[in-house]
Amino acid sequence: MENHSRVTNVEVAAILYEVGDLLELKGVRFKPQAYRRAALAIETLPENVADVARRGGLDEIPGVGRNIAEKIREVIETGSLGYLSSLREELPEGVQYFTRLEGIGPKKAIALSRELGVRTVDDLEAAALAGRIRDLPGFGEKTEANILASIQLSRTAKERRLLGKILPVARDIERRLASIPTVRQVSLAGSIRRRKETIGDVDILATSTRPEEVMEVFATLPGVERVLVRGTTKTSVVLSTGIQVDLRVVEEGHFGAALQYFTGSKEHNIVMRKLAIARNWRLNEYGLVDLTTGRAVAGEDEAGIYRALGLAWIEPELREGRGEIEAARAGTLPDLVGYDAIKGDLHVHTTWSEGAHPIEEMAKTARALGYEYIAICDHAEGLRIARGLSPAHLADQMREIERINRESDGKFTLLTGTECNIGMDGSIDLPDSVLADLNVVVASVHSGFKQSEKEMTERVLTAMHNDHVDIIGHPTGRILLSREPYRIDLAAVFDAAAALGVVMEINAFPGRLDLADVNARAARRAGVRFSIASDAHRRENLRYMEMGVATARRGWLTAGDIVNTRPLSELKGVLRL
Repeated sequence: MENHSRVTNVEVAAILYEVGDLLELKGVRFKPQAYRRAALAIETLPENVADVARRGGLDEIPGVGRNIAEKIREVIETGSLGYLSSLREELPEGVQYFTRLEGIGPKKAIALSRELGVRTVDDLEAAALAGRIRDLPGFGEKTEANILASIQLSRTAKERRLLGKILPVARDIERRLASIPTVRQVSLAGSIRRRKETIGDVDILATSTRPEEVMEVFATLPGVERVLVRGTTKTSVVLSTGIQVDLRVVEEGHFGAALQYFTGSKEHNIVMRKLAIARNWRLNEYGLVDLTTGRAVAGEDEAGIYRALGLAWIEPELREGRGEIEAARAGTLPDLVGYDAIKGDLHVHTTWSEGAHPIEEMAKTARALGYEYIAICDHAEGLRIARGLSPAHLADQMREIERINRESDGKFTLLTGTECNIGMDGSIDLPDSVLADLNVVVASVHSGFKQSEKEMTERVLTAMHNDHVDIIGHPTGRILLSREPYRIDLAAVFDAAAALGVVMEINAFPGRLDLADVNARAARRAGVRFSIASDAHRRENLRYMEMGVATARRGWLTAGDIVNTRPLSELKGVLRL
C-alpha cells in the first residue's frame, strides 16, 4: 500500500471527526459517536496509522470496524475521503464551521445559514454586529452576544495549539535532528520548553559541524508542507497541520546563552538582562559578556548563565516573570515535583461508562508505566450521556475490581471509585450509602456552566461538604481554546478545600489542564493538596499525566503537595482507603 506522503495520524483523525460532526448535523444517530471514537483512537495511536494499515491491522484498533477501516485506507492512499466530500455537499455551506463555535448546535447552525444566508464565520460576525441574529426565532440579544464572544474565542484558538498535541510532534522532530551525525546538541526552546498549556509555534536550537546539512534534513522532514525561510543559521517551515517550526543552528560556545534567550519568557528575560546590566554586563543570545573587559563570562551552557548572575538554577517551567528570579536569588525556589514522581492515577475511565478499554487493559497499561495503583472512576448515573453507572452497576464493578485484585500478584492495586456529577444545587448523584463503600470519590461539574459566580461557588462548596467527596475534578470546567472557565470564587473554594481536606484535581487531559498553573499556585498558598489525574478514557491517555505534572511544576508545586506521589501505603492516610 502506497501511503499519501502528506497524511499524518492527526490529519486522518481530523477527517473522521468532521465526518462525525456532519452526520450529527444530518440527525444521524449512533454513527457520529462511532466516527469520533475511531478518530480519537487514530489520534492517540502510538505508531503511524499507515504502518498499521500496511500490515493489515486497522481492524485491531479499538473503535475501528470494517467500514471505517476502508475509509481510513482511502485517506491514507489519496489524502482525502469521497464520503466526506459528499456529506459537505448535502449541507448548507458553512454549517460545520458554525457548530465549532461554543453555544451553536446543529439546529441553530442550519437556521443561521438558511435564514441569514451566511456562509463563513466572517459573515456570521457581520450579521451579529448588525443585530440581524437577535430577531430569529429561538435566538435573542443574549445569544447574539454569546455568538460574538465565541467567534472571538475561536480566532484566538486558531493561533494556538494544545501542548499535549504539539509536544509529541516537536519531540519527533527533535529526535530526528539528534540522529544526524553532525549534530552535537539539540533542544526544544520557547513556550513548548516552558510547557505552556497552549503553543503558538515550535522553537528548536541545535549545534552542528555542518549547519547546511541539518537545514536540508529539517526542510525535507515528513509532514513539512512549505518552507518559509531557509538559511544556514535559521530555517522556518510550516507542517501540514499548520504548525510553524523554527530551527536555529548556533555556535557551540553560544548554545547555553541561546537556549536561555529563546526559551524565554520575555518577562523573565527582561529581569535577567537587568541583573546583567547592574554588573556592567550584557546578556543576549550570544552570551553573557563583561562590557569592561569584553570577556565572555558565560554562554556555553545555560546553567552557567544563572550561576554567573548569582542565581540558583531556574527550571524552564517557572520562567514566566512571576517572582522566580527573586526566589532564585533568595534561595527559596520550590523543589518542583518530578515527572517521574507519580505513583498512581486517581481518575481513570473504562468501558463500564464511556471509556474505550476494559479495567484489565487500563490496569496493565498503568502497571507498565510503573504505577502502583489506579482508581477506576467511571461516571455516575446522573451523566447519562456518558453511560453513567447506577448504584447496582457500580456495585457490580466494585465486585469485578475486588476479583481482579484477589487474582493479582499484589504488586499493583485497583481502587474502587466514581466520578460523580455535582448537581445544580450541589447534590451528588449517588447516595451516601454507596459513596461510603468506595475508595475514591471525584465530584465534578458537567453541566449548568452559565450559573452566576455566587450560585456556582455555593454549588461546589455544598458538594465539598459531603463527607464522602475526596477530590473536586477539573475545578473550573474550562476546555482550552473552546470553553472559558465557569464563574466561581476560587479563593473561597480553596479556603474550604484546605479546611475540609478536600483535594483539588489538576486534570492532565490536554484540553483541560485544569486547575491552570496560576490557580494551582494560589491553591498551594491556601494550603490545598492536589491530585494530578489523567482522566484517561482509553489506555493511551494514561500518558497524559506528563501534561498535568508540567502544569503542577508551572504552579510551583512540590511532590509533597500532591497526594498521588505517595505510595499506596501512605495514600491510605490521606484518602479513605
